[in-house]
Amino acid sequence: MYLTRGDRTFIGLNYAVLLLLGFVAFYPFWNAAVISFNLGSDTSLGGITFWPRVFTWQNYDVVFRDERLIDGFVISVFRTAIGTFLSIIATAIFAYGMTKRELIGRKFYMIMSIFTMYFGGGLIPTYLLIRELQLMNTFWVMVVPGVISVWNMIIFRTFFKGMPTELEESAQIDGASNWGVLMRIILPLSGPVIATLSLFTAVYHWNDWFAPSIYISNVDLLPIQTKLQQILNSNIMLDQMANMDSAAQGRLNKMRAVTTKSLSMATMMVATVPILCVYPFVQKYFVKGVLIGSLKE
Repeated sequence: MYLTRGDRTFIGLNYAVLLLLGFVAFYPFWNAAVISFNLGSDTSLGGITFWPRVFTWQNYDVVFRDERLIDGFVISVFRTAIGTFLSIIATAIFAYGMTKRELIGRKFYMIMSIFTMYFGGGLIPTYLLIRELQLMNTFWVMVVPGVISVWNMIIFRTFFKGMPTELEESAQIDGASNWGVLMRIILPLSGPVIATLSLFTAVYHWNDWFAPSIYISNVDLLPIQTKLQQILNSNIMLDQMANMDSAAQGRLNKMRAVTTKSLSMATMMVATVPILCVYPFVQKYFVKGVLIGSLKE
């Protein structure tokens, strides 16, 4: 294919802009990883950009030395797996029911669902509700409140409505019930949207640290994100105490190989890398799943 000078210039500018945007997006993550592998006392001097100046594993050693992190990692894995599975199944069932025109009160249910997207009860009423449901200090307090996602339900509903009605009709002629149609016909054909929404839900469950910090006081039930936040806060407190005496702070910086900044970067890597490893396996479903769910009607 013949390309004019204008075409080559346009393509070159596109690549240049895309490379610049990619660098701007990727560099902060790369710099955080570099700092996490650099000696903390050396990082405090500044100038760490693309490569560690004094390579060390001490930052990660401090993070993983805390035995609470192992239990927190297991809790996070179980929470992410169970929470994502229950959320996708429950939301898909809800969305499939909302596609039925014969459902009595369908518009009312839809309005009430959308209402919850704009208005919430607030932190205190939610806390009181969780307490009355006896979910405090239980594993399920991290799963049950987020089982239904209205936004995911709308995407599921739109995706289901875009499927040929002949598929459902033929299955019903063969004697399939609504459950059979959903489980044997609809869900197996909804791979792209299921993969996309599953990843979004899994990222939410993995990254959420705020809710467990409110509803769970049992240290053994806290996920890794909440425990990492506590470790980070404890180190920040130590630095604040040292700041009260400038001379003591100077001696502390000379003695400590691990600083708050280096520890922050290490904890961020520990919390981010596992969920990033999931992306390559479902990346191909992103555009297809979301666009089909949002455009078909």
